[in-house]
Amino acid sequence: MLKFIKGNLETIDGVEVYPMISLLIFFFFFAGLIWWVFTAKKDYIKEVSKLPLETDKDSVL
Repeated sequence: MLKFIKGNLETIDGVEVYPMISLLIFFFFFAGLIWWVFTAKKDYIKEVSKLPLETDKDSVL
């Protein structure tokens, strides 16, 4: 199976760019996520962490 895929990918011009693009997307996504986690306000984190435990009676609109 891998030989079939590898054989087809070798015939595509510029295919070596796609792994680099996917690595960069992966890196920037998780770097942004880590940045957001460390800069998020503590009040927001506390409020959101209680959401799964609330019932309809507890929530006030």
